[in-house]
Amino acid sequence: MTLFSSISSSAMALVLALAFVAPAQAAAPTPTPTQPTLHVSTLDGKTFDLAAQRGKWVIVNYWATWCVPCIKEMPDISHFVATHDNVTAIGLAYEDSEPADIKAFLAKHPVVYPIAQVTLDKPLKDFDEPVGLPTTYLISPEGKVAKHIVGPVTEASLAALIGDK
Repeated sequence: MTLFSSISSSAMALVLALAFVAPAQAAAPTPTPTQPTLHVSTLDGKTFDLAAQRGKWVIVNYWATWCVPCIKEMPDISHFVATHDNVTAIGLAYEDSEPADIKAFLAKHPVVYPIAQVTLDKPLKDFDEPVGLPTTYLISPEGKVAKHIVGPVTEASLAALIGDK
């Protein structure tokens, strides 16, 4: 006699259904909408509104002060934005550091685009929480997610995805 022979077929069906259905439902994250919203206060006290950027490509870049690949890609993103009139960016410092510490970091690693802080306990509504840093979303001039990149970007990779002017 096996362990399963004493269980009725209907009970077995229920056990199997729960074993295979429940974990799949619990693990399914809410995906980033195809046309996300983003309205954040930047560290310089201004407001960045993704909807106001229609007509331009927008680089939405999650990074952290302790992330070496993030620090390495920041000058590339900054230079790309500075040399392309049809591109803007928003840096999202994804960490629980004090804003003053992030500002001090930016004084040593300046960029031409605004920076906002996203704390781990208050993730953005329309963007997936990063599974790794850096994480970048390219938003098309129509406001739709054109590309989601986990890992560093370069000027060359941005040019290949967006175009060179």
